[in-house]
Amino acid sequence: MQGNDILIGSYLDEAQRDGRLTFQRDYPLSSVCTFRIGGAAAYAAWPTSADELAALTAICRSAGVPFLVIGNGSDLLFDDRGYDGVVIVTTAMNEIRRDGRRITAACGVPLTRLALFAAKEGLGGLTFAYGIPGTLGGAVFMNAGAYGGEMKNVVSRVHWYDTEADEFGWYEGEDNGFDYRQSVYQSEKKLILSAELTLVDASPDVLRAEMDDYMARRKEKQPLEYPSAGSTFKRYPGYFTAQLIDQAGLKGRTVGGAQVSEKHAGFIVNRGGATCADVLVLIDEIKAAIFEKNGVLIETEVRYIPYSGKEAK
Repeated sequence: MQGNDILIGSYLDEAQRDGRLTFQRDYPLSSVCTFRIGGAAAYAAWPTSADELAALTAICRSAGVPFLVIGNGSDLLFDDRGYDGVVIVTTAMNEIRRDGRRITAACGVPLTRLALFAAKEGLGGLTFAYGIPGTLGGAVFMNAGAYGGEMKNVVSRVHWYDTEADEFGWYEGEDNGFDYRQSVYQSEKKLILSAELTLVDASPDVLRAEMDDYMARRKEKQPLEYPSAGSTFKRYPGYFTAQLIDQAGLKGRTVGGAQVSEKHAGFIVNRGGATCADVLVLIDEIKAAIFEKNGVLIETEVRYIPYSGKEAK
């Protein structure tokens, strides 16, 4: 990490002694992403509160040190060299509370745990999220969805911290800028701290049966037996991207340890020992083949995080 390493290290040491977070130096990023790919981060830190998350990002900004805030790393591809900065993991921020038909949850709550909580409480609208491997913060950031459901259908407001203005605030409804796999948080420097979900009354038994059905479908159709970052590409308007990849004869295509899943062409999986370079080469090959055959340029849903800490592409 370039410059101010002593300042960041000292801050993290003090915060850990005070119980505000835990951290590790030279932490393997393959341990905090579902792809199981990536080199080491100069620092990885797990804040336990929204205030500490904000304070840590503020000290990074003042020191000129790159930082990246993640949840379960379920849609990320880390560089083979790692990350030259501080990777802030929100999974220790995991409180959930209910108020009538509303649930408020911290950004680090796993989606599956949140869906189970809602079902047990007899609140419907979130069953689609069961089995999605991300956290609430990541789901809001990406407007995650499945089986006809999307986060935009249940999120009523979001609590955020603006890293540039150093202020907290809320967005409600359309302010969140939800669209297909998009939200305002992808373009604004606002970190998602928590979200309030407005749900509907439903039978816990019916909700549980629905979630079990969705999970059975996932196991049948998706390559859950291998590490991946989920669906690799966004849906192209008017096309099923996985079908385009299959029709191009790319199912099973392998580069190093990375492979277009033989079970579902929309997934690139880590068959063992895959590198970031393997995945990037395979992505480029798929894009080129689809463009040549169909004249459309598909976009990745997976976010590549470069070593330099500059904006992911």
